[in-house]
Amino acid sequence: MATRKKPVFVCNDCGAEYTKWQGQCSECKAWNTIVEVRLGSQARVPRSLRSGYAGNLEPEIRTLSEIKLDDVPRVSSGSDELNLVLGGGLVQGSCVLLGGEPGAGKSTLLLQVLSHLAMKNTALYVSGEESSQQIAMRAHRLDLPMSHMKIVSETSTENLCAIVEKHKPAILIVDSIQVMHVEDIDSAPGSVAQVRESAAILVRLAKQTGMVLIIVGHVTKDGTLAGPKVLEHMIDCSLMLEASTDSHFRMVRSQKNRFGAVNELGVFAMTDRGLKEVSNPSAIFLQRDSEVSPGSVVTSTWEGSRPLLVELQALVSDSALGNPRRVTVGLDQNRLSMLLAVLQRHGGIMVGDQDVYVNVVGGIKILETSADLALILCVLSSLRNLSLPSDLLVLGEVGLAGEIRPVVNGQERMREAEKHGFRCAIVPVANNPKNKMKKMKVIAVKRLTDAMDVFF
Repeated sequence: MATRKKPVFVCNDCGAEYTKWQGQCSECKAWNTIVEVRLGSQARVPRSLRSGYAGNLEPEIRTLSEIKLDDVPRVSSGSDELNLVLGGGLVQGSCVLLGGEPGAGKSTLLLQVLSHLAMKNTALYVSGEESSQQIAMRAHRLDLPMSHMKIVSETSTENLCAIVEKHKPAILIVDSIQVMHVEDIDSAPGSVAQVRESAAILVRLAKQTGMVLIIVGHVTKDGTLAGPKVLEHMIDCSLMLEASTDSHFRMVRSQKNRFGAVNELGVFAMTDRGLKEVSNPSAIFLQRDSEVSPGSVVTSTWEGSRPLLVELQALVSDSALGNPRRVTVGLDQNRLSMLLAVLQRHGGIMVGDQDVYVNVVGGIKILETSADLALILCVLSSLRNLSLPSDLLVLGEVGLAGEIRPVVNGQERMREAEKHGFRCAIVPVANNPKNKMKKMKVIAVKRLTDAMDVFF
């Protein structure tokens, strides 16, 4: 006798689960958003795809030493930057989730990837939001070869499973998961229940057939991925396509990757011919004037497996307000307030009556602490109206006691700066290279006052 599964109730807004229905979600405080979800729906899924979740399951128990570690074959996406973010290419049987704001270029990027993959593999593009004519018009505008590209407009998950079982594509692109729906679930397409169940069926299909599955996901108003968090647990790789309204550059950042490094970054430029990869992003973000103005300094941030040189700008001016402003773009505002307090306590420089504005040029977001020392010197440069050398690189984390702490991969960052013509670097003592660099003078500092004495 089959055991009856207990129903699960899920909030459509935040994805919180409950054992019974209730009017208000206790997590997000929304009313009438909790619906019943029947998990594991396989009513109309082909029988050949119903057994197991992670592919061909092996019931026998073995030790890890008995398992053969064969090289995982990878399929090139046709873009070196995208391959870098993916960890070397697409892995057979994997599921990749690509998210981004509307208009960022998700469909354009995947259409370019499809044109390359279709040359040697059987690839299928499933469009649920746009018609086939719209896809063809975009491919024609991008001047892509269309003879090998296959496309189908479908929003039913059950019908898509039947299409995959019949044509057996090696690469499947679903644009997007928010429009896919399962007929056994009463919720509307795009709800948490539909997104969760549709993704579960498609991921199980990819694992058992060995095809590469690429899913497009929408983002919410606050920039996070729409749908429940369980969607990120089911997939193997989560990519986010970041775009700013005032720049034509697009950045693909890896947030989760079971086959490569996390927080890897790929840089693209949006052109009339689609997304073009930027092989040397440091040169793009270092387009400085011939005469460097006060309040400008260059630091190096670590993105995934490579360094990236970025320029910090600061503007310090007299404040006409009772509470001076602290504005940051690309940096943590709370971190700026903390560093200004360290500067006052251990450096003897007070900016409590000044407005401080800090910007990271190029729309880059610095999430690590290696730019602390550069930020303080940048503020001092603007406050004293003194320009720092254009070939200066500054690295180091500043502690609350005024000490300069080392950063990870310090020598790799200095080598990258040396390639771009930087001839001087201020680094922590722990990052001072044992062997002298050929073209760069390295100044090792231990405390904040030591760094201030170099130029101020």
